[in-house]
Parts: sequence; C-alpha cells; structure tokens
Amino acid sequence: MVVQAFNPQPIDPSGWPDKFPAKEHCSKCGLCETTFVSHVTDACAFLGNGMARIDNLEAAVHGRKRNAKDLVWSDSSSNNNGVTNDVCDEGRFGVMTRPIQLAKGGVDGAQWTGVVTSIALSMLESGLVDVVVCIANNSDNGDDDSWSDPKPILARTVEDVLKGRGVKPALAPSLAVLDEVKRSSDIRKLLFCGVGCSVQAFRAIEHELQLDEVFVLGTNCADNSPTPEAAKRFLRRSFKDTLEGKKVKGYEFMQDFRVHVKYDGGSEQSSPSYERLPYFSLSGDVAEFAIAKSCLACFDYTNSLADVVVGYMGAPLSSSMDQSSQTITIRNKSGERMVECALEARRLELGPDATGSGSHENFASATVSSDNLVEKMIGGEMKSEGMPRWLGEIMASVMTAAGPKGIHFARYSIDYHVLRNYLHVLDVWGESRASNMLPASSLLIVQKYLDTDQSFRALVEKIRSNKS
Repeated sequence: MVVQAFNPQPIDPSGWPDKFPAKEHCSKCGLCETTFVSHVTDACAFLGNGMARIDNLEAAVHGRKRNAKDLVWSDSSSNNNGVTNDVCDEGRFGVMTRPIQLAKGGVDGAQWTGVVTSIALSMLESGLVDVVVCIANNSDNGDDDSWSDPKPILARTVEDVLKGRGVKPALAPSLAVLDEVKRSSDIRKLLFCGVGCSVQAFRAIEHELQLDEVFVLGTNCADNSPTPEAAKRFLRRSFKDTLEGKKVKGYEFMQDFRVHVKYDGGSEQSSPSYERLPYFSLSGDVAEFAIAKSCLACFDYTNSLADVVVGYMGAPLSSSMDQSSQTITIRNKSGERMVECALEARRLELGPDATGSGSHENFASATVSSDNLVEKMIGGEMKSEGMPRWLGEIMASVMTAAGPKGIHFARYSIDYHVLRNYLHVLDVWGESRASNMLPASSLLIVQKYLDTDQSFRALVEKIRSNKS
C-alpha cells in the first residue's frame, strides 16, 4: 500500500477574500498563500476562538501571561486592581519588562523617525539576524504612486531594509514569504516585522520553520484599508482636490482628532508637507469601504505577541511626524536584546517613560455612540456627509484641548476600538462567538463599560434585540 504525502496547496491570492477561510474577515496576512495554509484553523486570528488564543500564546512567547486585571481607569474611586503607576496598565498594553518609553530613530524617509527601521537595520548589520521579513512598496510596475501598495520581502541588505520604510495603510500579506524562508538554508536567524494578526499567525507556526533564533518586531495597528485602491479612494473622497498633483507619502489618524497626510514638498524642500482634515469632516460613508472587515474584528491593537512594539498614540502630539517621538514597548528578553542592539549601534534614542493626562472613558464611549458604522449596526442610517470644515476644525481643537493626552489618549483609542469591534462581532456572529473570541483583557474592558456606561449598554441591548 502506497501512502501519498500530504501536500498543502496555497490559495491563489486573486481569490481573496471569497476563496479564503475567513472570507470577508480575512486580513490577508499571507499564511494561506503558502503551504502553511494547513495550519490556518489554529493560526488564523479570525477563525474559531480567534484572538482569545492570545491568552495562552502570551505565556509561550513571553514566559508569562499579562495581568489582564491590571487596567488603569481615570476614576480614582473605581477599582484599579491595586494599580497606581500611570505608565503600567498591562491589561491594555500587554506584557512588558519595563514601562512604555518614548523613542526616536534616525532614518530619513520614514513615516516617523524610523524606529522600526532603525532596530531592523541594527540587527541585520550586527549579525543578530540573517534576514528581515518586512513590507516594502510594490513598485515592480514602475508606478511611483505605490506608497499604499504592500509587498512582503526578505531583506538581506541595508538597501533592502530601507525599502520597508513608511506605513502602508492596506492589508499586507507579510507571511506570504514563509515557504521561501523554509527553503533557504542560509536563513537561521530571522526578524519578522508585522502587525498583530500576522504576528499571531506567525507565532502559531514559527516552530515549523526550525530556525535557531526568531525575533518579532511589531507595530500598533488599527483600521487598515482592505486594498491599496481603497486607501487612495479614502484620500480622494476625504480631501477632494486638495491633494491633486501631490506625491503622497502616507497618512495617519492623529491625536489632534485630524487625519494628517504627508506628501513630498518638492525637491527644494527637505522636510515633508502636510494636509490635515478633522475626523468630524470626513464623509460619512468612507468607513464602509476604507476599513477592512478584519480590522472590525480585531482585538490586538497593541500587538501582544511581538517581542518589541512601536506605536505613536501614546506619544506627545507634534506637528510633524518626522520630528515626533514614538512609543516603544519591550515585552521579554528577546525584546531587550533587540533594543540594546539598536542602542549600541547609535541608531535608536530612548526617552522618558510615556505619560499623559486627562480621562478617557467618556471620550471612548461618546466616540462609539457617534460612530457611523455603529449607527448602521443598530439599524440606523449612516450620515452621508461630515461636518463643514470650519465646524470640524473647531470640534477637533476643542477635543484636543479637553481630551486625553499622551498615554491616556492611547487608552482612549484602545477602549474605543475594543468597544466598537465588540459590537461588530456581536452583530455579525452573535453573543456566544463574540465572547469566545475576545482575549480576557478585552472582555474585562467590555464588561467595565457595560457596568458603568448607560449609552454603551444601550447599544449592546439594541444589537441583541435585533439578533433575537
């Protein structure tokens, strides 16, 4: 009797999302585009128990789970579970070896100052790793407008790593290079760079690569566009003709309640230029096509399973991305080695602990209640137009002055996304699956608002009644 070897067949990416197991909630992480598709049931962040798997994976990766009850709340009369340090909060930010710090890199042409690129370069140059898996711009067709078009690469040189500069605001198939990694006998030490959903899938299969050492460098992530074209359409719809003829380099949703679009200011101008638009003036329906469904089912904004995580929501607001500090979270001994490598190479500058001010809970609840996608979930009509620009500017300025700042703004952003996304999975999949796919820390955040916030409780009840 001849037993044939099982040979998993990658899924053709042209069939995304309908041909992929998670369907419209597939984050296009790239796993299913490789022979590792055979692990998708246990690895995918959007199938089965989804991101609830983080609770056990944390212990495997970091040596311990986060203290999910270590949640900081603004009201000092409420139970902070014994937490008094303003810069801890593992419940929201995950396992850490030290408080979150501010950081700056030193890479020209980056989205910010190049903290991620600086760490990756240092590790490659020092020999700590043989190769870096990162996302470059897909400019194979010679298109100069490729800033939003992600392409995974195996970066073996400094020049290759520099191709990964900048944030690509569309779903990126970071794991599509896994088969190439496994085939390459010269790769024994690997740095994988990715967002939370791809990192979760990578952690589930990394042992299959049989490498000597693996490091993971993550970024905070929320609300990516499903495709590069959707990201560009978002800018066209939102900014209309103000970006006409300008070479866009990237954009971010910033702490001043405005979208900041960075573009090339011209050959005679060394620093980038910016266009800014208040959130409140965005077209009402842009979220429907500009936010991937997988991002509405994500509960790992802070990239729980990476060794080091870089973000910006907890950093002080600056007028220019390329001058701004970012935040850096170190989760374990591997993360400490990564950061030390960049410090020794003088490519990374660490600042003080990230701090902040202001309460965040009411802002998070109010943002959820006014969210157009949430309005549609409860059976209402989405607004077709945003506020007039002048009124949106006033609103953004008032919110920035009165709202949470620094690490408190990060808490606001995390809570808002957890609450909105809980409503989404409750609406799409029902209460049983919604409860089973959330990490313990996210469930605690949801329960806190259910217990203390009448408006959020009303939204949940409305969706429950619509499902019954």
